[in-house]
Amino acid sequence: MGVVRHLRQVDADAAGVDTAFRADVRAGLSQAQKAIPARWLYDATGSALFEDITALPEYYPTRSETDLLKRHAAAMAAAIGPGRAVVELGSGSATKTPLLLDAIAPAAYVPVDLSGTMLRDSAADLAARFPGLPVYPVEADFTQRVLLPREIAALPKLGFFPGSTIGNMVAASAVDLLRNWRAALGDGSRLLIGIDRIKDRATLTAAYDDPAGVTAAFNRNLLERINRELEGDIAIENFLHRAVWNDAQARIEMHLVAACDMAFTVDGQRYRMAKGETIHSENSHKYGPRDASLLLRAGGWTPLATWDDADPAFALILAEATEPRSAP
Repeated sequence: MGVVRHLRQVDADAAGVDTAFRADVRAGLSQAQKAIPARWLYDATGSALFEDITALPEYYPTRSETDLLKRHAAAMAAAIGPGRAVVELGSGSATKTPLLLDAIAPAAYVPVDLSGTMLRDSAADLAARFPGLPVYPVEADFTQRVLLPREIAALPKLGFFPGSTIGNMVAASAVDLLRNWRAALGDGSRLLIGIDRIKDRATLTAAYDDPAGVTAAFNRNLLERINRELEGDIAIENFLHRAVWNDAQARIEMHLVAACDMAFTVDGQRYRMAKGETIHSENSHKYGPRDASLLLRAGGWTPLATWDDADPAFALILAEATEPRSAP
């Protein structure tokens, strides 16, 4: 069957720049605490660097999640059932996806990702590996409203959201995303989601600040992208990577730290940063069992089963769409 149709749902301006990227960078650099949403870390270069990160010994989430998929595939398949269209949010290279597809006999596969290059490559690879499976790649920002291919409209759906990407969002945004996808996937849908557990500070910080400097390169690539796409003149060598555990918020924070006083121009606007000031580039929230359940229920999903015996601790949770409540 192969790749059936590639859908692109990204708004770009006359210069070919994603309009949401331009708006987020301009707004983020204008704040007192400068911050840019983590999704913009994943251009083609950033996505490739992240794949390198997942292979590092310090980065446990991919290893733990893969272990869960391998050891519990049969139980997951029994709980999910065959014949569903698998819609993967933020598919990236889809390296873990074959483990799921092998187990559950899906009717179709819909990877959704903002990085068009990696999306096309991974969709082609999966289509070759599963020749009878219809593959409908959708190039879009999964944190926004996404139109799913009409070919899967009548099929029961399984949302697949691996990698603890939900942790990149603050709670309110995470709930909004879960509600949006509850509506998009529809009644009778299910969701298999990866959620990272809270653990010791040393393990957490090592996973986001590896000694080889791959995560630092991934973080600074955001500045490279800004310079390239928004005509910036940021002196990237003057920024340091920092990963810190915020215990009050139960999250790892990634920052780009100004090593000196500086000024730079981006998209025709002049910005200044003092030494020690930061650009907050990513959060990775960690959840205990109770908090994860509350998050899912608030987003319109009822947990059905949890697999979380990986080491270091990580969880894959299967949930079903909660019936929408009637208006009071």
